[in-house]
Amino acid sequence: MSYIVDRRLNSKNKSAVNRQRFLHRYRKHIKKAVADAVDGRSITDMDRGEEVVIPGDDISEPTFQHGSGGERSHVHPGNKEFVAGDQIKRPGGGGGSGTGQASNQGEGMDEFVFQLSSEEFLEFLFNDLELPNLTKRQLKGNASFKYERAGFSSDGVPAKLSVSRSVIQAKARRIALTAEPKRLLEAVQEKILEAQRLGDEVGYARYLQEALQLERRIKRIPFIDTNDLRYKLHQKRPLPTSQAVMFCLMDVSGSMDQPIKDMAKRFYLLLYMFLQRHYERTEVVFIRHHTVAKEVDEQEFFYSRETGGTVVSSALELMADVVDERYSPDEWNIYAAQASDGDNWNDDSPRCTKLLTERLLPLVQYFAYVEITQRDHQALWREYQGLANQYPDVFAQRHIRQLADIFPVFHDLFHRRSAA
Repeated sequence: MSYIVDRRLNSKNKSAVNRQRFLHRYRKHIKKAVADAVDGRSITDMDRGEEVVIPGDDISEPTFQHGSGGERSHVHPGNKEFVAGDQIKRPGGGGGSGTGQASNQGEGMDEFVFQLSSEEFLEFLFNDLELPNLTKRQLKGNASFKYERAGFSSDGVPAKLSVSRSVIQAKARRIALTAEPKRLLEAVQEKILEAQRLGDEVGYARYLQEALQLERRIKRIPFIDTNDLRYKLHQKRPLPTSQAVMFCLMDVSGSMDQPIKDMAKRFYLLLYMFLQRHYERTEVVFIRHHTVAKEVDEQEFFYSRETGGTVVSSALELMADVVDERYSPDEWNIYAAQASDGDNWNDDSPRCTKLLTERLLPLVQYFAYVEITQRDHQALWREYQGLANQYPDVFAQRHIRQLADIFPVFHDLFHRRSAA
C-alpha cells in the first residue's frame, strides 16, 4: 500500500495560488492565444481580457488509485455470444445524436475554455520584452535613494538591535574580564588539593575561602551589559535609475492610407502600453510628420487626421532638437521608433542618413525603423540598410505587410536579449 502526502504550502488566498500554477503550466497555449488576439483587436480594445482554449488532450491529469491486485475472474450474466478468449470486433458505426460524423477509430475530449483577466493578458503579452541597452545613470536632483548596511553602531533603536552581534560582543567582554580570576582560581584549586593531601586543615580552610571569593567574582560579571548592545547601521545612498525617453515618429503623409496608418497606430499602442507597464521613469515624445514635423500629445498622435507631403528628415531634425533641449544623454536613455510606408522625397533620404549618423545614433540606445507597406521595400528602407549594417546593435529595421505581422515584429524588436 502507498501513501502520497502533499506538503506544498498554500496561502490563505488558495484560488489565486492555484491559478498561477495553472497559468504557468499552460503558458505555451496562453501566449499563442494572446498573440493571435492582438491581430483581431481595435486600437482602443487592446487591454481587455481574452478567452483561451486549451485542447482536451493537454489537460489530462495523472491519477492514483488502488489496483485490484492479483488475478480475478468475473462472471457477467446475460452473455449468450462470447466465451473466454473471443476477440470482439470494433463497432461499424455510431448511433449518437451529435453533429459530427461517426468514426470507427480514435478518441478525444472536449476543449477546455477559460477567461484571462486584462492584467493577466498584458502580463503574457509583455513578459519577455525589454528596452535594449538600458543603462542605469546617476540622476541629478530627483534621484531615488536606497538604504544599505554600513556595519554596526553602539547606539540605535530597539527595532535595529542585532542579537547575534550583541551576544558576540558580550562573550568577548566576559572572556576578557574573567580570564584573570579563572587563572587565579585554577592556582587556588591546586593549593586546596595540595593542603588536603598534606592534611593542612588551616591552609585548606583559607584556600577554600579564597576559591569561593573568586567564584563569586566570576559570577558577578553579567551575561550581557548595556555596553555590549550593537545596532544595525544603515546609510542612505543615491540609487542610479533607469530613466528613459521614447520618441515615436509617425509618418502621416498622403501616401499613408488609412489601413497603413491603423497598423502604425497598433504598433505604437503596443509600444506605449509596454512602456507604461514595465518602466516607471519613462517619458514618451510623440512626433507626427508630413512635410513638416510637429510634437503632439497622445490624443492628437493617435486620432488627428492631418496629412500632406513627405519629408522624413523633418521628424529626425525635430527629435534631435528636442534631445538637445530636454534630454541630456548623460542622464537619459534615449530610444526612437519610426514608422513609415517608406515613400520619401528623393533628395531627402540621404539627408535622413546624415542626420542619423551625425546627430542621433551617437546619442541613442536603440533606433527602430518599421516600414509598413504591402509592396516591396521603398526608398527609405534601401537608404537605411547601410545604417543597419554599420550599427547592428543600435539600429534595427523591420517590415510589416499585414495585421498579423505587427506583434511578431514588435516582439522581435524588443525581445529580451541574453547577457553578453
